[in-house]
Amino acid sequence: MDKIKVILDVDPGHDDMVAILLAAKHPRLDLRGITVVAGNQTLDKTVQNALRICTHAGIDVPVYAGMSRPLLRDQVVSTVHGESGLDGVELGPPARQVEEQHAVDFIIEEARKCHKELVLIPVGPLTNIAMALLREPRIVEGIKEIVLMGGACGQGNITPSAEFNIFVDPEAAQIVFTSGLPVTMVGLDATNQAVVYPPVLERIRGIGSRVSKMVVDSMLAYGAAYKALGDWEGPVLHDPCAVAYVIDPSVLKVKKAWVDVETARGLTYGRTVCDYSETAGKPANAQVAVGIDHKKLWDLLIYALEQD
Repeated sequence: MDKIKVILDVDPGHDDMVAILLAAKHPRLDLRGITVVAGNQTLDKTVQNALRICTHAGIDVPVYAGMSRPLLRDQVVSTVHGESGLDGVELGPPARQVEEQHAVDFIIEEARKCHKELVLIPVGPLTNIAMALLREPRIVEGIKEIVLMGGACGQGNITPSAEFNIFVDPEAAQIVFTSGLPVTMVGLDATNQAVVYPPVLERIRGIGSRVSKMVVDSMLAYGAAYKALGDWEGPVLHDPCAVAYVIDPSVLKVKKAWVDVETARGLTYGRTVCDYSETAGKPANAQVAVGIDHKKLWDLLIYALEQD
């Protein structure tokens, strides 16, 4: 079976770290490069975090710095991941440098090499992906699909209406959803179900590798932040859910929907409006994840971590 060519677009972030490990270590994927965007922290920090993760985990994949701010709005950063973006995780300095090529140029270049073979997996704000589509619309000819982590049909997590990644750059998200490309939205309706309960954490700890220890340390720090936010029994691994779906689509239950993004500056700014029943009279432009097969998700992640 041929490997799936993917670009992972990240803003590390504790759950981004696990997404990187899953994408780089699972044999089903051919990770062409890691592109980085501002989001969970400023671009200088998210790039350094990506480089540190790759160094610590022995991942030999090029890392590209991308957009340092949203297309139109002021920059927003998360408080969940701390001042560094990876608070509580000791990784040491990176042993490699970021590539000179801009992330947007890399995405365009890779898409040009492919013919409906490249899968983009953005798990942060969609600024890099939107900018690539704006600069070179013909890249749609090389992209098979976009599987993104972001959005919510129900309650948001940064405002009552909006999920963080979409809220950071709603205009970029609207460009992606209206691109005409196949889009799968892996949002909070599904990812909030991916709680790392203690038995899952113990399975990861039991691998006994340097990388599994990194994941455990990260989840403990991330979990403490989640408990401070409310009644959570463990951290939630949002971003790896999108990677897992590309590896095995049966991990998620999806429904077709028309999805649009609210870009008016107001109470619902950044909301993903999901219409499953053509109430708005518009055909579906996306698949929306609504459920998770927990056993498949954790088995898939454990298998990838055991490849270390």
